[in-house]
Amino acid sequence: MVYHSSLKVDDEIQQACSCPILPLKSHIRGPAPTAEAGSMDIIDEAINYFRANVLFRKFEIKGPADKLLVYLTLYINMALKRIEACKTEADGVKAIINLGLEKFPIPGEPGFPLGGLFTAPQTREEGDLLRNYFKQVREETSGRLMEKVYRQNGTPNKWWLAFAKRKFMNIMMPL
Repeated sequence: MVYHSSLKVDDEIQQACSCPILPLKSHIRGPAPTAEAGSMDIIDEAINYFRANVLFRKFEIKGPADKLLVYLTLYINMALKRIEACKTEADGVKAIINLGLEKFPIPGEPGFPLGGLFTAPQTREEGDLLRNYFKQVREETSGRLMEKVYRQNGTPNKWWLAFAKRKFMNIMMPL
């Protein structure tokens, strides 16, 4: 059974390209509102459900937060592929920082892997809002993922890196 997001999206939550701008527990600047301390945000859900969800070829979207969960699952998979080639934690951190600095496509641009899931931006402002939100989410996800992928002593956690070889929904984000 696929794990869906438990976050409820109501009319008060801003959306861009049919993607909810959900609150995050983040120190990284961006358009996301701040989540309550001690609560679970979409990044926590994506990391916690990744190893179970990546095993599935189909994912039924049951709410707007599930769209972001699918995007983050694909991003985590791509990040693990980058980290997999790194021998040390320092190399992994470099790879993740470089991944965060790369330009990435948003809905409506060539190369975006989930074209049917998100709508293309209607205005330039909407596109910029989504790009900035995705950038913030990707950077925060990368930071939290590093805590899971590497142990306290700096060695890679094979129970996480083994999932780098899996394809989620038979989709692979471009490396």
